[in-house]
Amino acid sequence: MSDTIQGNRSQIPMQSPRREGASRDEYRPIEDYGVIGNGHTAALISSCGSIDWLCFHRFDSPSLFARILDPDRGGYWSIQPEESFDSSHRYREATNILETTFQCTSGTLVLRDFMDIASVARLRRLPAPGRIVRIAECTDGKVGIACDCLPRPNYARTLPELSPRGNRVTFGTCTIAGPTVWQVDNVNKALTCRIVLHTGEKAAFTLATESDAALPQLDPADALKVTTDYWRKWSDRCTYRGPYRDIVIRSALTLQLMTYTPSGAIVAAPTTSLPETFGGERNWDYRFTWIRDASFTLYALLLAGYLDDERPFFDWLVRTVTLQGTGISILYPIVPESRTTEEILDNFRGYRDSRPVRIGNGAAVQEQLDVYGEVMGAIHFAWRIGKYDPTPIWGTVRQMLDWVTDRWHDRGSGIWEIRGGVRHFVYSKAMIWFALNCGIEVAEGMRFPGDVEDWRRERDLIREEVLEKGWSDELGAFKQSYEDEQLDAANLRLSTIKFIEGDDPRMLSTIDATLEHLVVDGLCYRYVDAPEGVAGEEASFVVCTTWLVNALIRAGRENEAHRIFRNLLARASSLGLYAEELEPLTGIHRGNFPQSLSHIGIINAAVSLAHAGYVGTVSPHHAAAADAAGHGGGGNRSR
Repeated sequence: MSDTIQGNRSQIPMQSPRREGASRDEYRPIEDYGVIGNGHTAALISSCGSIDWLCFHRFDSPSLFARILDPDRGGYWSIQPEESFDSSHRYREATNILETTFQCTSGTLVLRDFMDIASVARLRRLPAPGRIVRIAECTDGKVGIACDCLPRPNYARTLPELSPRGNRVTFGTCTIAGPTVWQVDNVNKALTCRIVLHTGEKAAFTLATESDAALPQLDPADALKVTTDYWRKWSDRCTYRGPYRDIVIRSALTLQLMTYTPSGAIVAAPTTSLPETFGGERNWDYRFTWIRDASFTLYALLLAGYLDDERPFFDWLVRTVTLQGTGISILYPIVPESRTTEEILDNFRGYRDSRPVRIGNGAAVQEQLDVYGEVMGAIHFAWRIGKYDPTPIWGTVRQMLDWVTDRWHDRGSGIWEIRGGVRHFVYSKAMIWFALNCGIEVAEGMRFPGDVEDWRRERDLIREEVLEKGWSDELGAFKQSYEDEQLDAANLRLSTIKFIEGDDPRMLSTIDATLEHLVVDGLCYRYVDAPEGVAGEEASFVVCTTWLVNALIRAGRENEAHRIFRNLLARASSLGLYAEELEPLTGIHRGNFPQSLSHIGIINAAVSLAHAGYVGTVSPHHAAAADAAGHGGGGNRSR
């Protein structure tokens, strides 16, 4: 039996000291990490070759490595030179395979990290729950390699029982394998492996779960080739052509990593509690499926040309989303047996001492009325481009439209999941209008049953009310809620969903007010001084900046849109990844990473610029459908 620790930090063994060169800082910058995955889970790997976040075997499983949340107790798996080094990393072109290059005095080492997805490519089966392959190659000189593994299962609340067998060590349901015998430290619960490679020599390390053993496994070199071919074949389906093709493909690949393949559920991010405010309490668990995020992920992938991936999500939607008298939930676990109840991990320090560290998410109990628009918009878009027949789910959709027709007068928590009291949020009302507008078009186009006249009447009443109560003469802009005289970047989307024309004077004035009061160094904040109910200051939101780009395009101000988009692209990590937020002055990334909404926004902005004729091209079929859908990417935040 393994030893279980009940949250007493002093009982948990400290991790082994790190060598010079392993890290110049106790915490790596969030943007320093790359991500790999296989459709079941994902791992974050630093530019120093350390896996500092991994939940095995599912996105929402307890962590096995969590050094990103606690450098002393979280656990990690590091492969790097024994001597001091400089390092850099990149993705192998058009893949989710991470390559880290270490430059030492004695030579050069290249580390290739990936999750084996060969079973998909070879057997047309779902990927194994998890096999991480790490191949180290000396490309010049001679390099001594240190491989250190400190597994800390169950969010470091459980000490592993290490069972060595030659070049393999088993702990719990996991087995790690290397090129030679492991040294086992049962006091500190640590594994080490030391080897020396000369020019042209390679060594492979793997970490697998028990269920992997049931699948035929390629040797690491062959798995690398098959996995490379798999991702490149997937990437080649992108229909966007233009100067931003690489970043569109990288964003699409990142979104694909966030899809839980067995069910079709899509997580908002693979991490928990990476802070929006360093040292603060804005720390949320994103390893769940927000209906809003998932709908926009589907939309972004369809928009980029990945037109064969929609059915798993819709199948998941019809299985999962029910109207139990209170509307659909805001977020769901990726499998029914998981829980969303919010808990605190007292044994973790948190990233840069940002506490509490949360698992689960209390936003699951909120009512956020905008979500109906996002769901209906995704269904409408997939239907318009001929990629989905909504007939099987029309019963659920009809219920949803009837429900919002009766409940659109209600207050809610809004797109930002405000914990400071419910409001009549302007954006939420507009998205209900959008839901009804899309639903009416689908019902009429497919001759589906439904109270279309009632939906049309309520849709028009919503628009009249928002234009009257949602406009602020004081701000010269649409305001956040009927109750509050303040700006909200979500209202930039009103022209994108065609609630109002992009060149309407009220929309132009809203854009100008946003540029004046919410934009710093080309990056857009969500709002200022909202009734959040949580302490701490946040940074700019990546997705809000992309909404500004889209609003400017619809206003006929493409030059401004292009300039802001180029500035945003310059703030990506060296790997082309984005967290949720960016500090305008420093470029530091904040929040969970990588963040689906950020990458959704990047795809939408790039395609919108091409659609506007500014740069690049998209399929005419897709461009026409996108214009008809009036759908440009949404947002949520865990409050």
